[in-house]
Amino acid sequence: MAGCTVLVTADRRKSELAAALQRRGAEVRHAPALSMIPHADDEQLLAGTRDLVEHPPDVVVVTTGIGFRSWVEAADVHGLADRLLEVLADARIVARGPKARGAIQAAGLTADWVAESETSAEIADVLLGEGVSGLRIAVQHHGAGADGLDVVFAEAGAEVASLVVYRWGPPPDPEALRASVEAAAVGEIDAVVFTSAPGAEAWLSAAEEHGVGRLVVSRFQDGSMVAAAVGPITAKPLEHRGITPLQPERGRLGALVRTLVAHYEQAETVALATVAGVLQIRSRVAVLDGEVLPLSPSSLEVLRLLAARRGDVVTRDDVLDVLPGDSRDPHAAEVAVARLREATGRRDLVKTVVKRGYRLELA
Repeated sequence: MAGCTVLVTADRRKSELAAALQRRGAEVRHAPALSMIPHADDEQLLAGTRDLVEHPPDVVVVTTGIGFRSWVEAADVHGLADRLLEVLADARIVARGPKARGAIQAAGLTADWVAESETSAEIADVLLGEGVSGLRIAVQHHGAGADGLDVVFAEAGAEVASLVVYRWGPPPDPEALRASVEAAAVGEIDAVVFTSAPGAEAWLSAAEEHGVGRLVVSRFQDGSMVAAAVGPITAKPLEHRGITPLQPERGRLGALVRTLVAHYEQAETVALATVAGVLQIRSRVAVLDGEVLPLSPSSLEVLRLLAARRGDVVTRDDVLDVLPGDSRDPHAAEVAVARLREATGRRDLVKTVVKRGYRLELA
């Protein structure tokens, strides 16, 4: 991923995600779209946990990994963790996806059933199909709050206990969020990574609020910028806008990074093969034979133009069109190409076509 600029939109585990991407050569920017506010000292959560300990549930629905871990941590703060885990061990535990299952296993428990689609709808379909009348069901909700499970279970005759462990808050740095959507719109970002549906929705909404929503969506759709989502739920706000994101087979951050790396490895196989090696053009840099070229913005635009023509001739007027300013002096085009050749260190990469212009020398 040398030369790739990747935007991380998550607040939680951003350092871990950034480190994994940086180890693979990417430059990482942070612009969390939301903050996560834990409820460790929330009286309602504490009261709900004590009630579950005193009146054990028959079924426990775990909707998010971070929510379940935070719930156990909050119980531990108040000396209730051991008793809570004993109660949960005796209940039927239902997990909404692999991340929730992982958190359950980390607590020394076992999920009895996992909704592989990672949707609350699948959980509702299965449990309602089995019948919930007379059962006591505890539902650990995600940061967006209730998702309809409480209502459908109660209407089917269950006694429902709701536990909201955390909630989504405003972005920790609104200015960074604004700058990130504007940078994405003008081509400074190669890939944007999303790890939650609320975060994806908030980032896309920010782009729309700042007047660059259509530009951002267009860049995702034409492939000049890549969207990567950790799973199908996270992908939904993107898909609703006509964006098809990369998704790993398993909803894990490590798998997400590997999927993004594999995408760029595949992109390398279809990049331009030149006399100087494989050439890839990123948003702000060019990579030639695995090395990031020390190009000025003007030289990068000239190289981008030549690469887009894929060996066909580029006229001096074409070169002048991508240079800053309004000069139409052919000598300015000649100087720009000379500087490009000097920066690449390969004078044979850009060939002069007498009386016509220039072309990239392909292998």
